[in-house]
Amino acid sequence: MIIAFTSKGTDWDSKMDPRFGRTDYILFYNEDTQELSHLDNREVADQAHGVGPKTAQKLFERGAQVLITGNGPGGNAAEALKQMELKIFVGAGEMTVREAYEAYQRGQLAQGA
Repeated sequence: MIIAFTSKGTDWDSKMDPRFGRTDYILFYNEDTQELSHLDNREVADQAHGVGPKTAQKLFERGAQVLITGNGPGGNAAEALKQMELKIFVGAGEMTVREAYEAYQRGQLAQGA
């Protein structure tokens, strides 16, 4: 399974980014291969509209099945993610990526929209 994290950095010890569409980075963890990779999402910082669906498209292209984030995606992005049948878990905004993954494994994150 591929799990996506919204993050402010590129490794396990990076702080989670509570934002979805404008997150600095998206980290992808492949549980099968235990590989951690990342995607730089900072190019959307200056765009006025539509960043949520664009970020959702990036998750789709990488085959993510779970998203772990802080506040959760906004309306348009949430709709796009719903079409992907992606499971969304929120409440990880104050954690590191590692802490968020551990909280997810223990069932301590709330399931989002």
